[in-house]
Amino acid sequence: MEKFTTLSGVAAPLMRANIDTDVIIRIERLTGTQRAEMGAYAFEALRYRADGSENPDFVLNQEPFRGAPILLAGANFGCGSSREGAVWALMGAGVRCVVAESFGDIFFNNCFQNGLLPVRLPAADVQRLAEQCAGGNARLTVDLARRRVVSPRGEEMPFAIEAMRRDALLEGLDDLGLTLKHTAAIEAFQAHDRQARPWVWQPG
Repeated sequence: MEKFTTLSGVAAPLMRANIDTDVIIRIERLTGTQRAEMGAYAFEALRYRADGSENPDFVLNQEPFRGAPILLAGANFGCGSSREGAVWALMGAGVRCVVAESFGDIFFNNCFQNGLLPVRLPAADVQRLAEQCAGGNARLTVDLARRRVVSPRGEEMPFAIEAMRRDALLEGLDDLGLTLKHTAAIEAFQAHDRQARPWVWQPG
């Protein structure tokens, strides 16, 4: 998993509440589509017209925001079903951080498993950032080490994140990677347990 330390770039404002995972990636795209290809289908219903052409009114189709690494979103972003493909689609489209007032719980957890940082900020702060970034010329900075979002005007907005999740993103580790950090302790336990309870362990 790619490390996340500090991210600075254009932030695309998509200030619609309750964008669910089916809007982020349609369920039929989860079969027969490789993970690396899902970015092309992110926000498919919003990005494209019925004839398949791009919708010029959708923010990620507008040149200042095309491929933006940061998404500013409305409340309850990523609600709905538990599909991990929603995170894959966002990352495939270039998004590494979503800033919103709140997130769907399962989507929020899936973000950390894949290296995408979900940042919770008060609604007024997200709205203020959206207004400052609306023209596409301003840059937003997300500093995970310092747990700060720095607005285009230099205002620092602190955000909360669990220490273990923060450290995992900084090191580029998912749950399996975090577990493997304790390989020596695991092997020591296994060796001791083999001696104490040999009947539990099958030969070989």
